[in-house]
Amino acid sequence: MSASDDVPMTAPLDAGLPSADPLDDVARGTGVALWKQIVERIEADIADGRLAPGVRLPPEVELAERFGVNRHTLRRALAMLTEQGLIEATPGRGTFIKEPPLRYPIAARTRFSEIVSREGRAPGGKLVGSRIEVATPEIAEALRLPPGAEVLRVDMVREADGVPLTVGSHWYDAERCRDLDLVVAATGSVTRALETLGLGDYRRLETRVTARPADEEERRLLSLPAGRTVLVVDSINGDAQRRPIQYSRARFAADRVQLVVKN
Repeated sequence: MSASDDVPMTAPLDAGLPSADPLDDVARGTGVALWKQIVERIEADIADGRLAPGVRLPPEVELAERFGVNRHTLRRALAMLTEQGLIEATPGRGTFIKEPPLRYPIAARTRFSEIVSREGRAPGGKLVGSRIEVATPEIAEALRLPPGAEVLRVDMVREADGVPLTVGSHWYDAERCRDLDLVVAATGSVTRALETLGLGDYRRLETRVTARPADEEERRLLSLPAGRTVLVVDSINGDAQRRPIQYSRARFAADRVQLVVKN
């Protein structure tokens, strides 16, 4: 993930299901479970383009009424569609037809907001927390600081169209960037905060990528079900003289991004 911080929706928000009567396709006594018929109907609507990426499905109670089933049956169908990666529920926003993974290039100049905007989606970010702490040996070495030096830690969640893509922890020399977290809280952008310190023209010096199951905190911040994987991107960014100014550890929801390494 970079130190910083829209594909427009192909159908209007809340477009819901196509206008054809879904009850025609959910029939009793056919030998096919009702929940499976719902899955097949929505699968077909997605495949035919009648339900486009980014479309929000109606609330559960409305869907259950339209299909003529109880909410338990409907939830079983939605759970299967979620498991297949066709829909995704985001707390506070609803259930959406899942967007394709966002292409996220990693190059010398990597900026979250610019990348998300180029993909036609709206970038967003919020500060989760910040504090001064003693640098670990790994962080001190990455930032070329003496052992025991103080660093400013800034934790953020970054989003595209309101869907959380990554939670990132960033560390800075506390003496050099002491008030950076205040600007981040006001703007939602680390890039803008660094610009106020005269460090906006930073460049990627090193990137390492690994993968592992998401922990409980990551699942909460990224709205992930149990068992999902995160891509862990450790990076060092430096100033124009290639002096390290930021060490980052970003955890991306693995099924929401496609990391692209630019040569």
